[in-house]
Amino acid sequence: MLSRVYSCAVVGLEGVIVEVEVDYTNGLPGVTIVGLPDAAVQESRERVQTAVKNAGLHFPRHRIVVNLAPAVVRKEGPAYDLPIALGVILLAGHLPHDVVDGTLVVGELSLDGVVRHTRGILPMAATARANGYKRMFVPEVDAPEAALIPGLEIIPVKSLADLYDHLAGRRLIQPYQPSENFLEPLFTPTDFSEIKGQEHVKRALEVAAAGGHNVLMVGSPGAGKTLIARALPGILPEMSIEESLDVTRIYSVADQLPVGTPLIKHRPFRSPHHTISHAGLVGGGNIPKPGEISLAHRGVLFLDEFPEFGTRVLEVMRQPMEDKVVTISRAKGSLTFSANFQLIAAMNPCPCGYYGDSLKPCTCAPAMVTKYQKRISGPLLDRIDIHIEVPRVDYEKLSGNKLGESSEAIRKRVQTARDIQNNRFSNGEAKDVVCNADMRIGEVRQFCSLQPEGQSLMRAAMSQLNLSARAYHRILKLSRTIADLAGSEEIQSTHLAEALQYRPKIMMG
Repeated sequence: MLSRVYSCAVVGLEGVIVEVEVDYTNGLPGVTIVGLPDAAVQESRERVQTAVKNAGLHFPRHRIVVNLAPAVVRKEGPAYDLPIALGVILLAGHLPHDVVDGTLVVGELSLDGVVRHTRGILPMAATARANGYKRMFVPEVDAPEAALIPGLEIIPVKSLADLYDHLAGRRLIQPYQPSENFLEPLFTPTDFSEIKGQEHVKRALEVAAAGGHNVLMVGSPGAGKTLIARALPGILPEMSIEESLDVTRIYSVADQLPVGTPLIKHRPFRSPHHTISHAGLVGGGNIPKPGEISLAHRGVLFLDEFPEFGTRVLEVMRQPMEDKVVTISRAKGSLTFSANFQLIAAMNPCPCGYYGDSLKPCTCAPAMVTKYQKRISGPLLDRIDIHIEVPRVDYEKLSGNKLGESSEAIRKRVQTARDIQNNRFSNGEAKDVVCNADMRIGEVRQFCSLQPEGQSLMRAAMSQLNLSARAYHRILKLSRTIADLAGSEEIQSTHLAEALQYRPKIMMG
C-alpha cells in the first residue's frame, strides 16, 4: 500500500511542500527516485537502505519507487533522506500510516542512521506553519533554528532508530523547548574612541548609519579607511526581531549560520575580497544561492580597494542598490533574494595611492590617475550618497592619549534618529521604508521639503555641480537624515550645506 510522507524543498528563500510517495512495483529489488532529483537526492538510495538496516529494521526486498512531487520543482540536497526512509518503514508495515499525519519531515541520514544537519530549516519551518502542519521532525542540531517559528511542535531527532521508537510509542522524544541563552559569535568592531583624528570621517559615518546611506572613502594607504569601516557595526542600531528572522533565513539557505546560533541578532558585516566573482557577489550558480550582497542584507557590505573589483562585478550592483533586491534569472525561472545592504567602499586616489597626499609625492602619470578613477562608473558613483576624503593622521594625534567619543554614545544618537524615521514611516503608506535611504520619490516629496533659503542653495548647487535627478533626490534624503540627527522637524540650509559637502570632488583638475 502506497505511503506518503511530507517534506520541504527550498526555492530561493522560500519553502515548497514536497510530497514523498513510496510504493512497490514489479521488477528486481532496488530503489528508483523520480521527481526531478539532483545527484545528492539520487545518492540517498544507498544512504537510506544502509541506515534502515543499521536501525535494526527490515528493508523490503522489492523494487521500490519514490516519487517527489511536485515534479516541476528541482529537488536538491540530502534533506529527503529521512522522509524517504520513513516512507519505506511505513510501506514495510513497521508503523501505521497515520503516525505522520500533519507532520513535516526533513533530515540527512548517515550510514549508521544518525540524522545530520540540513540547511534551510528556518524557511522550511515557516512553510510548514503556513501550510497548516502542526509538527515537524528535524535534526537535533537544527531544532533551535526551527523553534524560531512559533506555533509549531518541533521534535529533535537524533537518529532513525530514535524516530522509529518515538512513532511506535516505545520511547517518546520530548518536543524542543526554545531557550534564549544561545550565544552568537559577536563581530567585535573597533570602538570609535580608539580611532585617532578623522573627526569629519567619523561624522560622515554617523550620518550614514543614521540614514542607511552608502559611503565611499578615498585616501592614501594607511590613513585608516578599513579601520573606520570596521568600526561602523558598533554604531548601527540594533535589529528588530523581524529583521533578525529576515537575515537568519538568508544565512540558513546559504548554510552559513554559525554553529549554536539559530538566530542572528547582530547586523551582518561582509567584506569580500576584490577577486570575488560576479556570482559570488550578487548570487547565482547552477542552482542559484544568495551572494555577498544578500548575506549583507540589513547590514554592511564593505568593499575595500573598490576600483580593483571587476568592472562587470561592480556594474551588476547598480540595480540591487536601487531596488533592494536582486533577481537571478535562469532558463528554468527566476529567483529573487533580498539585498537591502549599506555599501561602504574604500579606495586609493591612484595606483600608487599618494595622489593629493600632503607628504608623499605621487609617482603616477596623470593619465594613469584618470584611468584608475574611471574604473568606477559615473552611474555607480551617483548611487553613493557620501563621498569623503580620508587624510593621513599627523603624529600629535596618533601619539596622544586622548580618546575620542565612544561608539556607544554615537549609537545612541543614531538610534534616536532611526526612531524618528520609524515613527515617520510607520504612520503613512511607506510601511516598507525602514530608513531615509529607502525613501522613494513620493516620500522625498512628502518629507524633504525645503525652505526658500534652502531652495536657492539647492538651485545654485544643481547648476554648479551638474547634479543628476538621482543626485538631487539623494542630497534631499541625506539632508533629512542630518536634520533627524539634529532633532529638527524642518530641513535647514545648514543641513543641506552639510549634505552638499559629501558630494564627490573632481579629483583631477
